Amino acid sequence: MSFRLEEKIKLHISDMIKLKNLITLNSGKELYPKRKISSIYFDNKFLDMYKESEEGTLPRKKIRIRNYPDYKNQKFFFEKKISSIEGRYKQNKAIKIDEFENLKKFGYFDDTYKSCHPKLFVKYTREYFDMKICRLTIDTNISYSEYNNLNHNKSDPYVAVEIKANFNSSL
Repeated sequence: MSFRLEEKIKLHISDMIKLKNLITLNSGKELYPKRKISSIYFDNKFLDMYKESEEGTLPRKKIRIRNYPDYKNQKFFFEKKISSIEGRYKQNKAIKIDEFENLKKFGYFDDTYKSCHPKLFVKYTREYFDMKICRLTIDTNISYSEYNNLNHNKSDPYVAVEIKANFNSSL
């Protein structure tokens, strides 16, 4: 398990030019091509994971299924993002389409949160940059909807920037 530091920042779309210039000035390199990401977030009937995330409670976790819809070879990943006092880390595993369908239909039983089911569908476009001491991701075109009402999308007018560094990094 590898702990890391993470910081998420919301920016207005008008700040994108400044941010891209800052990346270039600091010799930032594109890690991967820009790609679309879709995630289904799970939670229990009390929305405990969401509430704990909003409150910054430790320990906490997020449970999701993620995929990259534009890839020909459609793969799904079951992920748990754990935030603890020691730091943050992610567990993920590739799952087959039948397991994906079963998780959507029957949910997932978690030791802490008990019976969890799909609650939120999120999609966005992500860019990845290596900044030597950290990794930077930029999410744009963010939209989300309640899982049971996928026809009612809400667009986020902001850009989400996330800075990720190894625990021993000097950020």
